[in-house]
Amino acid sequence: MDEAALIQLARGGDLDSFNRLILAYQDMVYNQAMRMINEPSVAEDAAQDAFIIAFRKLDTYRGGSFKAWLLRIVTNLCYDELRRRKRRPTTPLEPVDQDDEEIESPHWISDGAETPEDAAVRSELRRALQGCLDDLPTEFKAIVILVDIQGLDYSEAAEAIGSPLGTVKSRLARARLRLRDCLQLFWELLPPSYRLGQESES
Repeated sequence: MDEAALIQLARGGDLDSFNRLILAYQDMVYNQAMRMINEPSVAEDAAQDAFIIAFRKLDTYRGGSFKAWLLRIVTNLCYDELRRRKRRPTTPLEPVDQDDEEIESPHWISDGAETPEDAAVRSELRRALQGCLDDLPTEFKAIVILVDIQGLDYSEAAEAIGSPLGTVKSRLARARLRLRDCLQLFWELLPPSYRLGQESES
């Protein structure tokens, strides 16, 4: 994919070119929103809104990492949503499908090679991790998702949140410490191999 050429064509109003960019980045943008908000339907809306905003504001893109530019848009939308929720708290929901039915085993948990016991442990661990992520300050949560889950390097993450590189490193270090402390509460859910590895380090 010649990203620069597609961006240039999209700036000229070529929707096909922009749709190709969407296909390339839609999973990444959705995953960012899902991890930030932890509600599928709201995450889908945020991802769609992010691409609409990106298309309208393509003229403001000044180069650099297009991926980071997109992630900055969707992360800011998530910040707005989380601020609204603080003003109007809601009861957390279990994952639901498009018909608003509760999902007992969400698709991102299932693994055909796992035993039911392994799947249950994975499910509980994912819930624990998401719970610990949700307890982080929003700016810490965003940087952990960008670096440790989305796989951005520090420079891209700094571009995505519009902060200096030093701020990214500092927030990430503090966020990782908080996550580690939080996950201690769920120690019994961790696989034995992981527990042994951690014990050997201490």
